[in-house]
Amino acid sequence: MNEMTTIAKSSPKDWETDQEVRWCPGCGDYAILKAVQRTLPELGARPENTVFVSGIGCSSRFPYYMETYGFHTIHGRAPAIATGVKLANPGLDVWIITGDGDALSIGGNHTMHLIRRNLDCQILLFNNEIYGLTKGQYSPTSRVGTQSPSTPFGSVDRPANPCAFALGSGARFVGRGIDVHKNLPTVLKAAHAHKGTGFVEIFQNCIVYNDDVFAPFTAKPNAAANQLWVEHGKPLLFENGTKGLAMDADRLVLKVVDVADGDWQAAGVIVHDQTNRGLAHMLVEMPSGAFPVALGVIFDDPAPTFESAVVAQNERASEGKNANLQKLLSKGQTWMVEKEPRAE
Repeated sequence: MNEMTTIAKSSPKDWETDQEVRWCPGCGDYAILKAVQRTLPELGARPENTVFVSGIGCSSRFPYYMETYGFHTIHGRAPAIATGVKLANPGLDVWIITGDGDALSIGGNHTMHLIRRNLDCQILLFNNEIYGLTKGQYSPTSRVGTQSPSTPFGSVDRPANPCAFALGSGARFVGRGIDVHKNLPTVLKAAHAHKGTGFVEIFQNCIVYNDDVFAPFTAKPNAAANQLWVEHGKPLLFENGTKGLAMDADRLVLKVVDVADGDWQAAGVIVHDQTNRGLAHMLVEMPSGAFPVALGVIFDDPAPTFESAVVAQNERASEGKNANLQKLLSKGQTWMVEKEPRAE
């Protein structure tokens, strides 16, 4: 490329397709789609260098609505397709769009291995705690007592915690956001900036089958008291700075403390360290009600990526060798089949 050539910055419109966006009216997926389409231009991303890969579920319609390369794959297998895409062309910007059922049920094994390998991509897990596409059955993240067509008397399963799952799989980046919250683009940008697998859980409201399940912390009257937006190097404060999180040294667990006159240090409030895996585990596993919900960039500690290791290994293996397909085909036990002359 000529050094004088400049690439015009894209706009959100450049990322929109001509397809009619079809989710239920009021679905949180609309807000996530717009957040992504607004964020990508700010990242300097290019549609022709971007790939969206999805599995099966309401969220998995996403690639149809992004003016990029895309794959709408099969249930739970988006991580496998995305891995192939990234290995074939490591320069591509790969995003995986999945849901709580797609990623943590049939796709749990694939999701785990992608995370532990640390493929350089972004996973956006839309968590609505229900199977929306197949008419409201309970999902791996549904709460105990959830009534659905598959659990008419209430679910007795203990739900999976997506962020705890990711950390347990060796994730190097874990973030959380809310579908309609103004801070979601900030989390998306941080995940994109992270070199490796950026895992982002997005609390997404299913207006038809699980409406307002997150209202205890997402509804405006409840937000200040029940949302904790963490920021590296900043104290873990919530409820307008009147409460915070401190460490119970005897039990090695977090506790909620009152903060008087803004003196969080006197209250023992700890400062968020996004490179501390132990703290990240405690933040994502705080029980709801007694604690706020931790949101934002919870863990960010980069490590070498899977595709970079594969590329380096291939370069070492091929060093000093000349590619010769005919020689390869002729190697070992080979023979030539010749046409016998036809008898007269």
